[in-house]
Amino acid sequence: MFKGVVRVLPKEGILDPQGKAVEGALAKLGYDCAANVRSGRYFELSINAKTQQEAQKTLEEIARRVLSNPVIETFSCTLTEVQN
Repeated sequence: MFKGVVRVLPKEGILDPQGKAVEGALAKLGYDCAANVRSGRYFELSINAKTQQEAQKTLEEIARRVLSNPVIETFSCTLTEVQN
């Protein structure tokens, strides 16, 4: 069994209104040091696979086909083995 984590963010140059809103709120609260805020999504899931390579392939396929829109978003995946 493996634990997969997928992080999805807008691609560079794609409008991120939620990130801009958070950046504006931070500035109003006096956190002028925070800049280039980007907002995304975070997913955790269990992958039942025989090998780490199979689990990684499945996780990346799920991220590409279901969890993200590859036209406007990028994703990164991490995978760890879970001991039963």
